[in-house]
Amino acid sequence: MRAAVRALPAASGAPVPPAGARRARPSGGRELEAWVLSQATNVERHLDALRPFRWSEFGDPATGPSRAHLAAVNRMMATLRGPLSTATRVARRSAQEAVERPEQAELARLLLAKSRAQRWVRTTERVWDFYLDLFNQRQGAFAPWLVACDRVALDCYQYAYLGIGHWRSIPTPPPFCYLRTGSGPATSRRGIPLRRLGNRLNPFPLIQLPYHRLVNPWTLGAVLHEVSHNLQNDLGLARAIPLQVAARLVEAGVPRAVTGTWVRWNRETFADLSALLLGGPAVVGSLFDVIGRTELETTVFSPRAVHPVPYLRAKISVELLRRMGFTQHAEAYAALWRKLYPRAKLINAPPALLKTADKAIPVVVDAMCFTSFPSLGHRPLAKALRFEAKEQAMIEEAAERLADGVSPGVVPERFLIGAVRFALEEGMASPKRLSGFFMEELGRRSR
Repeated sequence: MRAAVRALPAASGAPVPPAGARRARPSGGRELEAWVLSQATNVERHLDALRPFRWSEFGDPATGPSRAHLAAVNRMMATLRGPLSTATRVARRSAQEAVERPEQAELARLLLAKSRAQRWVRTTERVWDFYLDLFNQRQGAFAPWLVACDRVALDCYQYAYLGIGHWRSIPTPPPFCYLRTGSGPATSRRGIPLRRLGNRLNPFPLIQLPYHRLVNPWTLGAVLHEVSHNLQNDLGLARAIPLQVAARLVEAGVPRAVTGTWVRWNRETFADLSALLLGGPAVVGSLFDVIGRTELETTVFSPRAVHPVPYLRAKISVELLRRMGFTQHAEAYAALWRKLYPRAKLINAPPALLKTADKAIPVVVDAMCFTSFPSLGHRPLAKALRFEAKEQAMIEEAAERLADGVSPGVVPERFLIGAVRFALEEGMASPKRLSGFFMEELGRRSR
C-alpha cells in the first residue's frame, strides 16, 4: 500500500499548500470575487423569474385568461425581456472581467452594467406584476363574476361586427374585465399607450369594474358603456364621430364655442348612446343610478370635463330612446328626471350651453346614431346595433325566467343586464336571488 505523502516544509520554513488548493488572495479578495459574481447571478435569476405566463397556472381554464390574452401579454413581455436579456449578458461579462482584473475601471464597468440591468428588471417586473395581478383575480371568489362580464363584453363585440355592412377584420383578443375597488368603471383601449405599462401599447381592451357594480348586476350597464369606448376605436369611428358632430352642430347654428364643448364630450356621449343601442331602455336606468346625485353634482359644469354635464347626459339618452321608438320609456324617464331636478340650472356653464341644448341634443344624437359611416359599411350606428321592440320583449321574457331560477334560453348575454334590472324593478324576485341566477347563467355559458 502506498503511504500517504505529507507536505514537507519549504526551505524557507513555510508550509507547502496541498495540491489543488486555491492560491492565496490578498485580504478581502475572496469576498470581492463572491460579491462581484453574485451581482450577475442576481440579474440572471430576475430574468428567469420574469418568464412568459402559462395557460395552466391560473386555475380553471373556463374562468382564467384565454390563450389569446396570454399570448398577447407574452408577446409584449418579450419586447421587455429582450433588452433585459442583453443587459444580463453584459452584467455577467463585466463580472467575469472584474474577477480576472479587480481594478477600479473593471469594477466601475460592472456597477454600471448592474445598474442598467436592474433598471430593466424594475421596468419588466412592473408590467409583469400588473398582468399577474389581473390574471390572479381569475383564481378566487370573484372569477365567476368577472367571466360573466367578459361574456357580456364579448357578446357586444360579436353583435357589432355582425351588424356592420361589410367585412372588417376581427380584433383579438376580446375585452378582459378586472376588479378594482375605490374607483368607478373605466376602460383602457386596445393599442393605446398606458403609463402603468411604461407607455407601451395596451394589447387588448381592459374593463375596470368596482366591487359595488359587480354585487348589483342591474347596474352593469357600465360594461356596455366601457365596451362602447373600445368599439368607437375598433370600428374606425374615433375621428369620424367628432368631425360629424362638429359639422352638424355648426350647420344647425349652434355657437362655435358650444360646438367645441359637445365635440369634447363626443367619446362619453357615444359610449352612452352605443350602450343604449346594445342593451335597450334598462341602460338608461343604469345610467341614472350613476348620474342621479345631488343637484350641485348633477348640474355643475367643468370646462375641461370629458363627460357631458350629468343633467344634459340624461336628456341625451332620453332623446335616443324616443328615436328608437320607445316613446313610453322616454316619457317615463324624462318625467323622473324632471321630478328629481325641477328647477335645474347649469352651474358655471356658459349661458349659451343650456340655451341651445334643446337644439343641440337631437343634432348630436342624429349625427352619432342615424348618420351612415363608411367604416360601418355605409350604415348608421342605430342599424348596425339595432334594438327594437322585439329585443325588449326578449329581455322581459328572460327576466321572468331569471326570477324563476331557470335558464333564460338563447337570449344574448348583453340582454341579461336589462333582464335582471327589469326583474328587480318589477319585484319578480329578491335582489339576492336575481344576482345569483344572473352570475350562475353567465358563468355556465363560459364553460
